[in-house]
Amino acid sequence: MQKRFRLTAVLVALCALAVHAGDGDREKRESHDDGNPLVLDSHGSFDVGGQYVNTPAGQQMFRQMYVDYMIPKHLSHRYPIVMIHGGTSTGTNFESTPDGRESWADFFVREGYAVYVVDQPARARSGYNHLVDGPLGSGSSTLSIEQTFTAPELFNLWPQARLHTQWPGTGRVGDPIFDQFFAGRMHTIANAVQSELNIKSAGAALLDKIGPAIVLTHSQSGAYGWQIADARANLVKAILAVEPSGPPFFSSPALGPSTLSLPWGITLTPITYAPAVTNPAQLVKVQEAAPDGPDLLACWTQGAPVRQLPTLHGIPILMITAQASYHAQYDHCTSKYLTQAGVAHDFIRLEEVGIFGNGHMLMLEKNNLQIADVLADWLYRKHL
Repeated sequence: MQKRFRLTAVLVALCALAVHAGDGDREKRESHDDGNPLVLDSHGSFDVGGQYVNTPAGQQMFRQMYVDYMIPKHLSHRYPIVMIHGGTSTGTNFESTPDGRESWADFFVREGYAVYVVDQPARARSGYNHLVDGPLGSGSSTLSIEQTFTAPELFNLWPQARLHTQWPGTGRVGDPIFDQFFAGRMHTIANAVQSELNIKSAGAALLDKIGPAIVLTHSQSGAYGWQIADARANLVKAILAVEPSGPPFFSSPALGPSTLSLPWGITLTPITYAPAVTNPAQLVKVQEAAPDGPDLLACWTQGAPVRQLPTLHGIPILMITAQASYHAQYDHCTSKYLTQAGVAHDFIRLEEVGIFGNGHMLMLEKNNLQIADVLADWLYRKHL
């Protein structure tokens, strides 16, 4: 019999939360115990969004999004967490690590959150339809993955790369952990604009189905988190932006020629500004005269008149950045841009809270649960 999401456990948990509302005042969050069995009330999957289209092969569906969910037996938080993966990746980034340790999805289920893990439309379990989704991009080579994700310390393409220590293995081709990780790299549709529009629509449809939620993004999907909040500000209760796509406007030169990669500042496609922006050329781009410190990039910000991002106002937002990632050079620029646009948020560099040596794929690295603890503690302090 087909599984379907059940609301019973959610309603029971909400009643419990009402009874124990004072628990949020405790000084310290109780950590989960990963030695205990993972006990679920329900586990299943469904698809959201999508539309029918007539093709030479007949009527078909495209742009739907696959969602895997886990509802813990002891649900203790009112809002679920929706996890959205980045480029060349799938939801498996949150469901397992390449060396078989506990994942972020498992961690947060143990913490008492319902968790929804997606595959972006036109990728992996969401399905790619060549008749309507257009061509695929070239994908990532083993060398590019070694350079940027698994062994950046051997290539030193950016100043912080030498600090990388947390990948579980050599990070090179032939190491079984690398090979397992690389086997899960996926081609992305070449039309990046359409990708962003697809996930904005599908993400909104997901929240319409499950209700208010916390949205966790990584890398490419950072822009998608801003867009989903733009579409459903009333349903996005927090954003956990793990090294979100950036920096604003122009891409970092560390990974190739700098280009206007985010013409809408923090997104590729239109997002709501006030005063209104109908053409991204209306956003005045100004580069700072000098970086904020050693090994950092000089940021691009808005010049006058500075526009606000009103749909993001009031949403609790946490950005985190790893010590050795290529994002370490520029994520402060995204933080500055949000502040300039009136978006209050918290920005944590992991080394400043005693977590060292991580690269960009921090949810897969040796200390992934230590980083998940940072996210969970922030949610606890925000009464989420």
